Amino acid sequence: MSRYDDGMVVRREVLGDAHVDRATAAITDHTREFQELITEYAWGSIWTRPGLDRRSRSMITLTALIARGHHEELGMHVRAALRNGLTREEITEVLLQSAIYCGVPDANSAFRVASRVFAEIDAGD
Repeated sequence: MSRYDDGMVVRREVLGDAHVDRATAAITDHTREFQELITEYAWGSIWTRPGLDRRSRSMITLTALIARGHHEELGMHVRAALRNGLTREEITEVLLQSAIYCGVPDANSAFRVASRVFAEIDAGD
């Protein structure tokens, strides 16, 4: 299997088929190379490495997204963290830890995003 194929397998396992199907359906000539890049590089080269388990990778990803203020992707990765075995309580701990090292305003936004995701899941989404 190619690195792209490996990446697509992991991407689907971590983000879910529905998300990946929406992302791939939205590919245009303009975004095609970027989508191929993230599938091969992020998912096929990094998320497939044996050095960290997916739970750890999810915790790191949540923290990085909070630190950089990338709240638009945070919801997707809160869902991924749950899929990777983190509990809601563990996600809360990551957000609390991030408040100290990333800043209270970013953690405040992260709590809003996570609360929205949890409510969507509870509502059957």
